[in-house]
Amino acid sequence: MANAPSNTLILNDTPNDVEAAFYEALQASDIEKLMACWADEDDIVCIHPGGPRVVGASSIRASFDAIFGHGGSIHARPEYVRRVETITSAVHSVLEKVDLITQEGPIQAYVLATNVYHRTPSGWRMVIHHASPGTTNEAQEVHQTNQVLH
Repeated sequence: MANAPSNTLILNDTPNDVEAAFYEALQASDIEKLMACWADEDDIVCIHPGGPRVVGASSIRASFDAIFGHGGSIHARPEYVRRVETITSAVHSVLEKVDLITQEGPIQAYVLATNVYHRTPSGWRMVIHHASPGTTNEAQEVHQTNQVLH
């Protein structure tokens, strides 16, 4: 089995399609579907919450294999997505809601993540996933307020 993503597993018409497939693959512990979301480029990057920068498809695959092997699936759902998109790239700022099982019982955690997508010859693919350390408090947004001058 090759370490590079199989770009034929899923059809990705938009960055939103890739994002949906990525989170579905996390929840299902489906490494093939997850890797199909990634671009076939040497410089793709994944940063897990509090972790190092993982570069390249084989390293990213190994990191998710380890996660899936130790804890099964990752029950993360994207919520409150902010999107900036152009013809060839898209950046999504995502609040992930993550279900965790602790010794005290089930809890929800929140992770801020940035997902970056490029349009490739194979369709839209993820090139960066950067997730912040989680918190049990829902992340707040700070909005710029327009100042009215009188």
